[in-house]
Amino acid sequence: MDRGAGRRAGEGRHERDSRGRRRGQGELEAQVLSVLRRAPGPASAAWVQERLDGDLAYTTVMTILSRLLAKGAVTRERTGRSFVWQAASDEAGLAALRMRRVLDGETDREAVLASFVTALSADDERLLRGLLHEAADGPEADGTGTPEQTPEG
Repeated sequence: MDRGAGRRAGEGRHERDSRGRRRGQGELEAQVLSVLRRAPGPASAAWVQERLDGDLAYTTVMTILSRLLAKGAVTRERTGRSFVWQAASDEAGLAALRMRRVLDGETDREAVLASFVTALSADDERLLRGLLHEAADGPEADGTGTPEQTPEG
């Protein structure tokens, strides 16, 4: 039996943009997140669908939103019988989330981090050192997750 039988062209893991070019799942997710970030507030799937380039089916938009929800990239809230959606973070936060997921999926975290650090450019290494130094000196540097108490406070 042909597994693709009954599917329209472009359905499945790839959709086509307005020029007929195939788009992968990651590109579609990025486009949906971009639309949500531009929204004036929480947005319905239909609102997102209207603003996407191309003719994506409503069900495709819902699938993408559901995948993004599972990844922690969006939040949703029930309003009546449907949901409204919102980006959970900006692009930098989403990239950091992806990096943490990759790290969490590996058994040898030290080896992964060592490989990452040794591949950094000199500028990125300086930036990372500075950020780590700032994090160590910050108000939550005691490791408890709460600001340290001072005699004055």
